[in-house]
Amino acid sequence: MAKPFNPPPAQSRPARPAKAPFSEPEAALHDVPPSAWLLALEVRAIWEFSALLPAWPLLNRAPRGDSHPVVVFPGLTANDISTAPLRRYLQLLNHSACGWDQGFNFGPRPGVMDEARDQLVRTFESTGRKVSLLGWSLGGIYARELAKEVPQMVRGVITLGTPFAGSHKSTNAWRLYELASGRSIERESESYNLPKAPPVPTTSIYSRTDGVVAWQGSVQSPGSENPQTENIEVLASHVGLGFNPSAWWAIADRLAQPEGQWTPFMRETRGRIQGLIYPYPSRPG
Repeated sequence: MAKPFNPPPAQSRPARPAKAPFSEPEAALHDVPPSAWLLALEVRAIWEFSALLPAWPLLNRAPRGDSHPVVVFPGLTANDISTAPLRRYLQLLNHSACGWDQGFNFGPRPGVMDEARDQLVRTFESTGRKVSLLGWSLGGIYARELAKEVPQMVRGVITLGTPFAGSHKSTNAWRLYELASGRSIERESESYNLPKAPPVPTTSIYSRTDGVVAWQGSVQSPGSENPQTENIEVLASHVGLGFNPSAWWAIADRLAQPEGQWTPFMRETRGRIQGLIYPYPSRPG
């Protein structure tokens, strides 16, 4: 399920321009949420979770980490329980993964981003190592914005079905967001430059069959400011992204990269089996 559309660093591989999934004008105008049919198919999440067991022999062969810290942010109205299986998997792969420790995610209410920033600073200072930030849906917005604020403390960012590139109406959850947070999502979106990628290695994992977030809103457009960005497509539901075996493998692969040695995800180099589960070949540049 992988296809990074972004070119690698120009200095290392000056190749042909990457083929973007849609044009900049199209991205700016995209405000159509997934269809009711795709939303109904979110029940697939049950199957995705149940697929973890038969996929375990492969998942257990994923690259190991170097025990650097990873903070995982849950999605809207979810808490750390929702990310517990993923965090446990990362811990087994030698990553120091932890939750966000703020209970349910009801949006960026007063103090939420401040506490998230404090947690990042504490983790960085106590370990002496840069922190990877992993966010599911709305949690990915937190991860991206924190990385923009204090990039010197962040090793990289990975998001799962995070809507950063489309209109606030390009999701089926914007009304739930306003209800849960008590804030106007349109006014909130105007306070941040969400489409801009953080100045650190950034991976967006998304699905074209996402029933909550329009997939176009989760694709990072290529940019000269940070060539170390990529998009990895998986076959998944939105609710199941955090339990999807192919998403887990991609996350593990990205986190295992040595610090300062980022390379784009390449489906062809991950083995024949992995090559079959990603929709398109991954060719940088």
